[in-house]
Amino acid sequence: MRKAVKVGVLVAVIGVSGTAAVYAATQDRQEITAISASAAQTGAAVTGAYTYERLENPARTAVRDAAGAQLASFTDGSRTVMLTGKSRTFTEPRFTKVSITSNAWIRLAPQAWQPGAEKEKWFTDWLPKAIGDTDPDVLAIALQYTDGAADQISKKLRVGGDANFGPDSAEGRLEKSDFYDYLGIGWDFPGGVHEAAEPARARSLDCSGFVRMVYGYRSGFPLLGTNTKGPGLPRRAWALSELGPGTEVIHDEKKQATDFSALQPGDVLFFNLEPQLGPQVSHTGIYLGIDSDGHHRVLSSRKVANGPTFGDAGGVSLIDGSGTYAKAFRAAKRL
Repeated sequence: MRKAVKVGVLVAVIGVSGTAAVYAATQDRQEITAISASAAQTGAAVTGAYTYERLENPARTAVRDAAGAQLASFTDGSRTVMLTGKSRTFTEPRFTKVSITSNAWIRLAPQAWQPGAEKEKWFTDWLPKAIGDTDPDVLAIALQYTDGAADQISKKLRVGGDANFGPDSAEGRLEKSDFYDYLGIGWDFPGGVHEAAEPARARSLDCSGFVRMVYGYRSGFPLLGTNTKGPGLPRRAWALSELGPGTEVIHDEKKQATDFSALQPGDVLFFNLEPQLGPQVSHTGIYLGIDSDGHHRVLSSRKVANGPTFGDAGGVSLIDGSGTYAKAFRAAKRL
């Protein structure tokens, strides 16, 4: 439902370099996992009047340009912002024939949104820069860990590149590989919690470790070393769902969730893949959007594919239908 509309002034330009650009290189073959971007539609850049529109389910503020096109969406209680930018196509040919094309760019605002925050200085400083930013966003960063993705080096540390799920064993791929294991460095968390990286888990990320790498280490959301409530992302999938920060967009009713109307790309999704052990969620991933077949896709780190994928190894990565992940889909949160 639409509420009151306010008018302000915005000077913002969306970068439109025109030709396709690649944000996730993959060794020598772009076709393994490609993220391509085409120019934004004419009129996406705007200088002048703009409007704020309050929307519900979930409560949020939409920022529109003079022509009424949406520039950004800010959800109450969430730092995640969905910006309108260049249209991109995500592919992963080894594991699926479908692709995902979207003009949604997902970034973290400096603080969680509250109604009326458009009047605050941080907003007027941050938004024009964010709209014009073509650096990798949350989605592009997440794709940097899929099959064949090239290493990303920062300050001599490998911060991205094809990730495993975890070390192999007689029982299969082991869980418990967090972002610091992938990086190969120890990490000091709030409250005096120190975790040492295990060499056997180098370049590995389990499902929640993947979410913590993308949203935490790479994008700047605070991280916790425990499964407790606090100003950061806890370690396990169930703790992210039950205790973690953000805005609930799909409530966990302890059964298959089938209403996807509130979802937007970048939302963190939760699954109960082991219902025989109880109703608690056991898996998490990042919502990418609607694929070329019209289905809703999740990107998550899993054992069979041995790392992050939105493909179909070990079950199709769909939250709609009757597949493994669709039946297990329970809840969603916007960080």
